[in-house]
Amino acid sequence: MIAKRFEYETVFFEPGGFAGGKLNKAEFDAALARMGAQGWELVSCFDTNQGYGATRFVVAVSKRESSAS
Repeated sequence: MIAKRFEYETVFFEPGGFAGGKLNKAEFDAALARMGAQGWELVSCFDTNQGYGATRFVVAVSKRESSAS
């Protein structure tokens, strides 16, 4: 049995607005749709904190089966 191999892609989204609290949903959805069309599957999404609860980045981690053997 051959084990599946995966490759991973990490994308950072920078929110705007006061204290970084607003993520452009249309841009976020479009980026995820583009990645999905390329075979990427979103496996995790989280925010990074710059202090006092303000979001610095929203990080999306995706994977797809590797074509390399």
